[in-house]
Amino acid sequence: MPRRILGIVDSDSFVKWGASLLSTLPPDWETSLVAVNTAATASDAQLASALRGSTAPGEPALRSLDGTEVERLPRAEIIDRVRRQQPDAVLVATRGPIAEVLIDELVRRVPRRPVIVTGLPGISTPAKWKGLFLRAQADLFVLHSHREIREYRTLAAAHDMTHRFGLSTLPFLHAARSIRGAEHRDSIVFAAQPTVPAGIEARRMLMGWLAETARAHPHLRVVVKIRATSGEGQTHKERHPFPDLMPEDAPSNLVVETGSMGDHLARAVGFVTVSSTATLEAIAQDVPALVLADFGVSGKLINEVFMGSGLLGTSRDLVAGRFKRVIDGWREDNYFHPSADDDWAQQLQMLVALREGQRLPVRHAVRISRGGPLRRAWERKRAFGQHDHSAIGYVALAVGTPLRIARNAAYAALPHVSRAEPVDTLLLSESDEAAYGEQPSGGETLVTPGTHVAA
Repeated sequence: MPRRILGIVDSDSFVKWGASLLSTLPPDWETSLVAVNTAATASDAQLASALRGSTAPGEPALRSLDGTEVERLPRAEIIDRVRRQQPDAVLVATRGPIAEVLIDELVRRVPRRPVIVTGLPGISTPAKWKGLFLRAQADLFVLHSHREIREYRTLAAAHDMTHRFGLSTLPFLHAARSIRGAEHRDSIVFAAQPTVPAGIEARRMLMGWLAETARAHPHLRVVVKIRATSGEGQTHKERHPFPDLMPEDAPSNLVVETGSMGDHLARAVGFVTVSSTATLEAIAQDVPALVLADFGVSGKLINEVFMGSGLLGTSRDLVAGRFKRVIDGWREDNYFHPSADDDWAQQLQMLVALREGQRLPVRHAVRISRGGPLRRAWERKRAFGQHDHSAIGYVALAVGTPLRIARNAAYAALPHVSRAEPVDTLLLSESDEAAYGEQPSGGETLVTPGTHVAA
């Protein structure tokens, strides 16, 4: 009898990750996917884009899904479905506050609950305590590199948390390796991020560099690849969308496009970003890449992981068309480990066996706060907003909002404590550029008229 697992997803990046992860399970697993209604739940177009290319050719699971085949359901209906259908496992592939609510309700409301799997969809280093805290009741936390496993184990131990971590190659990299490049490559692809860099001036500067690059290489399209159009939700709220910052004098070959990153990389002679996980897709598709360090290198910018990769460079490299190859020594510890190291599916099988023997360990919430059901209703209302229609949610909102305002005002009145964190709108000095822009590299590709990367 096949095992059954239900994936619960919300935003576009979690749809792509959740579907891809399920596709890597052995063929004796029966998989399904449902989108929970939230403010950031992926649109039809985002679902179609995220699911296209989420599996490699020949993978048995989810390969026939498209955006119209993924149901969108309220949270309560999903929990009721789990109670009725009793799957062996549930993958909670959602943003943190949504995950906390869903996991809590699976634990409290589902008799003989399924094994609960969760994780993070992209580059997750440096390790963040909040990611562990919000998912503390999950049985298995999936990460994607040996480095991430080490960092999260250290962080969990420091906070007396008892997470079980499983390793999986970032699942969409399997599909990326199988994508055949276009016969003619005609693009430089910039992977836009909603919160990196955060400041509007830094984001305007980036658009200026891209416009300069387009002018320097009129034979190429410079594509600003965005994840969402106006009105669509994303995993992280975007205050300053790049399309709104397009220079008035931008050349015609600087364009903004959505769609599958894999499809864009198939046409690319070079890839550039500040710290997008799509860098890993570019490496997998053998597209020369550039990780911009003009704004610094820090955990805040999510680009520390690329130190030692040979990919860090500057806007001068971008405009000159100098893209880099990753250093082999960086790969194994960072997302390109041997597939034999992956153990998440084996750990899942073991946990399911424990469940069948009624020996699945009890997972306690880390959040300890007064308020009982009213506090849970407050967290649920904050996470789901208008998609939570419970009466107690509205009561919790009425009671909790004034208290939160008062608490925030009290915190604001405390003396300011400065934190040593790089400012993302501060450009590198020439000495910094020398440090970050001239690292040992796995090789460079210079884009010149007629440049063509073999498919």
